Amino acid sequence: MIRNYERYTIFALILLAALLALAGAVLFSPWLWLAAALFLPLSALGVRDLIQRRHAILRNYPVIGHIRFLAENFRPEIRQYMFEGDQDELPFSRQARALVYQRAKGVEDKRPFGTIENVYGSGYSWLTHSATPVHNADSDFRVTIGGSACRQPYSASLYNISAMSFGALSGNAILTLNKGARKGGFAHDTGEGGISRYHRQGGGDLVFQIASGYFGCRNPDGSFSRERFAELSADPQIKMIEIKLSQGAKPGHGGMLPASKISAEIAEARGIPMGIDCISPPAHSTFSTPVGLMEFVGELRALSQGKPVGFKLCIGHRREFLSMIKAMLKTGILPDFIVIDGAEGGTGAAPVEFANRVGMPMLEGLTFVHNALRGAGLRDEIRLGAAGKIISAYDIARALALGADWCNSGRGFMFAIGCIQAQACHTNKCPVGIATQDPVRQRAVDVGDKSDRVARFHRNTMHALGEIAGAAGLADPSDFMPYHFMFRQTTGFRDGNEVYPYLPRGFLLADEEIPGLEDWYDRWERATPDSFAPPEIPFGPFASRRKRRA
Repeated sequence: MIRNYERYTIFALILLAALLALAGAVLFSPWLWLAAALFLPLSALGVRDLIQRRHAILRNYPVIGHIRFLAENFRPEIRQYMFEGDQDELPFSRQARALVYQRAKGVEDKRPFGTIENVYGSGYSWLTHSATPVHNADSDFRVTIGGSACRQPYSASLYNISAMSFGALSGNAILTLNKGARKGGFAHDTGEGGISRYHRQGGGDLVFQIASGYFGCRNPDGSFSRERFAELSADPQIKMIEIKLSQGAKPGHGGMLPASKISAEIAEARGIPMGIDCISPPAHSTFSTPVGLMEFVGELRALSQGKPVGFKLCIGHRREFLSMIKAMLKTGILPDFIVIDGAEGGTGAAPVEFANRVGMPMLEGLTFVHNALRGAGLRDEIRLGAAGKIISAYDIARALALGADWCNSGRGFMFAIGCIQAQACHTNKCPVGIATQDPVRQRAVDVGDKSDRVARFHRNTMHALGEIAGAAGLADPSDFMPYHFMFRQTTGFRDGNEVYPYLPRGFLLADEEIPGLEDWYDRWERATPDSFAPPEIPFGPFASRRKRRA
């Protein structure tokens, strides 16, 4: 019977110690008040644990049950600093983070003794090098973005800062990133939260992102304001306009910024009132069809006096993207660029199911979009950006080989200004002052020093990109092709041309179908420029072209 109550032993001893200390302090020595000051609060805590109803473990183990919660709170830090290996932790390993830190600080970024990668493990990939490497002295690699309808094309770096909003990041973090972009000569995507005073103060090139909330260019009812957009987009600091259809971390998911978190600065940037919850709908209200999307692209290009206009998305239903292509062909309106975000992309906060199980990973999404545009004969008219855990020169080179014209990174540049992957972005308690609106915490970000690190990280990464391009015998990283890479699978290794092939130009429009591409033709047949909705299938599951012909 006594054994059933052993779990209360520590609490009982604390109570006894408190009583003895209290009695001793009154009867014998005032020094015992120190012991009473320790044990009386612990006794009160134990009583509270016994009567509270929220935590079962505290009701059964008063006082000592808190050790469990304390250990849980410190578990990520203990694991990160004491137990994890160089390749263990996700989303980014210590090896990956260390590479960014070293390049941002300008310290040695070399590794001695050999690779720690499992070069014989499934999923390992590598770059094939040339017997006649070249030396690339200039690493300022750029791409011109802007099609035939664009009057103000933009010369962009091959590596830029991905979309991260003011509100998700602190004012000091935004200012630091933008100043770093100005110093390094590359672009900074505003994210959907609008253009803040910190973006303007930094003076760096901006990609103005417009999402379903139309922050910065909206009417009081939340609809898109053409007048406000025209006024805003005339700013020469804004180089491109990006319509956000979805993001990799939570595609198809809207959001709400509670009124309690809306500061005067956030309200100013977004063009919203204070004291009212701010809603970001899952879908746009300005258009609802593929043709409507292209018409919106054309309208924004006209309102911005011919600046490059494109859209960003994480691939979901592939048929829907083919519907967009058909809308391009029908209207004759082409986006100047498309950014493909991968499901591995990051965000300040996302439901676990969305972060883990919704959306197509970047490599597959990029390959699909690249080949879909090739199949429709539009690839040469539209530039492609890629985003999703791209932090090293190898990551950039691989994306370029699979069809990207340039790459974006969010978390890479966050590491450059001091992010330690504490994964506390949604708590407003970021330990390094980056993902918080706490004015005291964000003081930790020294704008001068950290903006230098942003520019230095970009410069050193571009230098490394030039080196590996030279190792492959290329004078420009834009010349990377799939065959420059090998991919190990469970059955051996395969050439990149086999794993991520470039499909023939115009194959979707050709009179004769190419064997082996039946699934492509199936989706193309079902896509329509006038609706994102799937066609009606009256008799059960869709029978593919291959099955219908059998």
